[in-house]
Amino acid sequence: MPVENSRLSGFFRHSVAERRNIVKNLANLTDEQVQSLAANGELDDHSADRMIENVIGTMSLPVGIATNFVIDGQHYLIPFCLEESSVVAAASNMAKRCLKMGGFTTQNDAPMMIGQLQILECQDIEASQLAIHQAKDELIDLCNSLPSTMIKLGGGCKRIETRIVESLSGPMLILHIIVDCRDAMGANAVNTMAELIAPEVERLTSGRVHLKILSNLASHRLARVEATFTPEELSNDGSKENGNEIIKRIIEAHHFALADPFRAVTHNKGVMNAISSVAVACGQDWRAIEAGCHSWASHSNGRYSSMTEWKINDEGNLVGSIETPMAVGIVGGASKVHPVAKTNIAILGVKSASELAGIICSAGLAQNLGALRALATNGIQAGHMKLHSRNMAVSAGAVGQEIELVATKLQSYVGPKTQTTVQKILEEIRKK
Repeated sequence: MPVENSRLSGFFRHSVAERRNIVKNLANLTDEQVQSLAANGELDDHSADRMIENVIGTMSLPVGIATNFVIDGQHYLIPFCLEESSVVAAASNMAKRCLKMGGFTTQNDAPMMIGQLQILECQDIEASQLAIHQAKDELIDLCNSLPSTMIKLGGGCKRIETRIVESLSGPMLILHIIVDCRDAMGANAVNTMAELIAPEVERLTSGRVHLKILSNLASHRLARVEATFTPEELSNDGSKENGNEIIKRIIEAHHFALADPFRAVTHNKGVMNAISSVAVACGQDWRAIEAGCHSWASHSNGRYSSMTEWKINDEGNLVGSIETPMAVGIVGGASKVHPVAKTNIAILGVKSASELAGIICSAGLAQNLGALRALATNGIQAGHMKLHSRNMAVSAGAVGQEIELVATKLQSYVGPKTQTTVQKILEEIRKK
């Protein structure tokens, strides 16, 4: 189950061990799950060697907890796994600013994935297309003849579609199988079904089935999230006047992303800072998710644009929304293999893939607003450099107490905060 309260005042002030203990108590984690976090997510050689080929070691990334998230009336502590500072803080901050209006609401499609069969060398492509549609029930039954828990739970192939695609290799007949994957991401099941029916498709079409593979453009598996922010909650000083000015600037920044793909890429990178981070933390195929999200940002209107939408409603509040493919699962894959991924799923307390999809998109929407608000007010570097200053100090060679001294001086430094500046500050400290 999700936690009772995601509002953890002063959470950042605790030590790492204290934070783990707070999360343990809130999420009812086992000692084994807490130990997986304390071990920095390291896999032993045997486990790592089973996951990929030619293993020589492992690599750790920080796991942080985003707080203040209320999604569909439930409180969540959301794990992020990434190396970039300010992301977790920004998402938590924006989640807090929409609590007054009820937090985030989700509306997701059924977990339908697409499997594609590429059919070539058809003598009469229209006749081949007709033959597939006439035999669609038999093909669906063949897909669902697999011994599968997913099918027993009501999932499986639900329908078949065809398309004729013109290509440099000539016209291709493309067969789509639309598969309800329940709480799985579905790649293995869909690929198996596509390969299973390929011989029968060749018989029906008198063509040659070439590729048989899942599509990561999960256009039938969209996740949708919306949140509303009042001017007062977005302001710097609690005033509606200041909040209205910030909302105006956020809308102007959003319109830039809508109009210009150069800006849209960076705008969407901010969205993916959260989406990919939560996906990694929960053992999801984050490369597939990224491919689907970016493709949808182009697919929906024919050119690359913003993944999110921001507008002002009749009450003068800022309303943000996102609609994007979100193929995630809580059964199978790394979410059931990697010890920290399993622990992070336990922290979320999710019971379905759809619930996880809504959480991931809520984090993406919050993080997008965090970046937009920073750009519209103090600039992106103000908050980012405050958190990044310690990393810069370490990169310059600072050790021990020098790290905090350099970071503090850098934050109060007037002028460009570059690595050269950090080096000079460190040299001055050492001279004294």
